[in-house]
This record gives sequence, C-alpha cells and structure tokens, in this order.
Amino acid sequence: MTALVRYQAGLLVRSQRWLAPVLLYAAFLAVGVRAGQPVLDSLGYTAAGLLPVTAWLVRVCVTQEPPAARAVVAAAVGGQPRAHLAALLTALGCAGLLGAAATAVVSAISDPASTDHSVRVPLPAAGAAGLLATACCVLLGAAVGALCTRPLLHGRGWSIAATVLASLLALVTAGSPAKHAVTGLVTGSLTGTVRMPVLPLLGAAAIAAAALALACRLTSVRG
Repeated sequence: MTALVRYQAGLLVRSQRWLAPVLLYAAFLAVGVRAGQPVLDSLGYTAAGLLPVTAWLVRVCVTQEPPAARAVVAAAVGGQPRAHLAALLTALGCAGLLGAAATAVVSAISDPASTDHSVRVPLPAAGAAGLLATACCVLLGAAVGALCTRPLLHGRGWSIAATVLASLLALVTAGSPAKHAVTGLVTGSLTGTVRMPVLPLLGAAAIAAAALALACRLTSVRG
C-alpha cells in the first residue's frame, strides 16, 4: 500500500491538479483570518474551510488516471479496491498536511484570547483543539468526496453538484461531527474556554471509514 500511495502522490504532484483546491483554501484563509484575531475563532474558520477542499482533493485523486491506467494498476496490485483506497488515502494525507500547516500558521499569528480579548486562552490547548477540529473536517471531507465521485457517481456534473451540496450539509446540519467541532471552538471563544472535540473526531473517523470502505467495495462492481 505504501508504494501505491507514493505512486498516487507522484501523479498528484506532477499533474498540478492540487493547485486549484490549495490556492482556493489559501484565498479563503487570506480573506477570513487576520493577525491578532481570537485564536479559537480563527481555528474554527480554518477547520471549516478544509472540509470542501478535502472533498475536492479526493475527487482529483480518484479521477486523475485514465481508465486504461487504472486497469493496469488494479491488475498489478490485486484488484481495484486496493488501487482506489490508495487514491483516497493520498487525498486524505494531502489534506491532513495542508490542515496541519494552516493550523500551525493560524495559531502563531492569532491572539490567544477570548472573542472580546478579556480572557487569556492557553495556546497549546487551543492549537490541539484546532488540530482535532481540522482532523474532523478532513475525515468528513474525505467521506463526502468518496461518496460523491466514482464509483458511486460517474457523471462529472452530478459529481460536482453532489460534492458541493454534501460539503455544505456536512458543515451546517445538526448532529454533524464537523459542525459540532467547529461550533465548539467558536462558542468556546466567547468565554475563553478550550473544548477538545474528541467525540466529534471519533464520529467523523467512523463515518469516513464506512464511506471509504463502501467506495472501495463498489469499485469491483461499478468500476
């Protein structure tokens, strides 16, 4: 699997198809994050923006090979599910690295204080909560991307529309782990309280594992 992930990562880097989602995320942060803003608010914003970006990266990774190349790789590694899983893991890893870097930068430039700047916030704890919220959004974004592209949806238009809609719902629907994690950061900023989104992270991990397993399983049926 390591060799497969390296192969998919090499394809992603050489194709430069990662540039669009990464630049969009950078622009999103440039618009919404400023030096000196409350750290928990900024970390919540940073985590939320990564969900649709992760879904986009998943779509990029699973569609970057021509059908003939996918068939050759699948034959070489013992089946389409393994090849598809490598593409999904590559997107997940890329989004995770992007989120970790963004969280570190935002933590460094933000003010470790509550929304009204009256209560000091412990920066290490805030950074850890931000990383957990980011991981939660990355996992849900991967689930959205896996369910909104091949092998479940092959039409490009339907796939893009479904990805946008599902990403939005994952951020605003009550009960969504991503909404819970981001809301915990933002509401905690009002009082300067750091809430670790451990349960949302576990929920997001379970959803992502189920979505990735389903997508890999269906590659044998739907291609």
